Amino acid sequence: MRAKIEDMVLYIHKEDVPEFKKGGSVVRNSYFWALRSIAGQAYRNRDWEYEAEVWVALTRMLLSFSESRYLGLSETILEFPSSQAQIPDVLRSISTWE
Repeated sequence: MRAKIEDMVLYIHKEDVPEFKKGGSVVRNSYFWALRSIAGQAYRNRDWEYEAEVWVALTRMLLSFSESRYLGLSETILEFPSSQAQIPDVLRSISTWE
């Protein structure tokens, strides 16, 4: 998932956030609700926002869904642009550069 950090807020690109699909996969819908539940802002057609206070929970959640192997790595790894000077330690285990 494409991500960036500005002013200690993590943004996940609106095209990369999971979608809720009525009658869809239980795992994917659970993933949607789990990510949405800790987001500071999670509006349709906008980047989702996560304040630094929830980054530990976000990391644990992404690791858990990644380890389940029901979702692909592109859905559970944060991809930062190369212009991102540094990835915070708390996010490093679930992050990479584009």
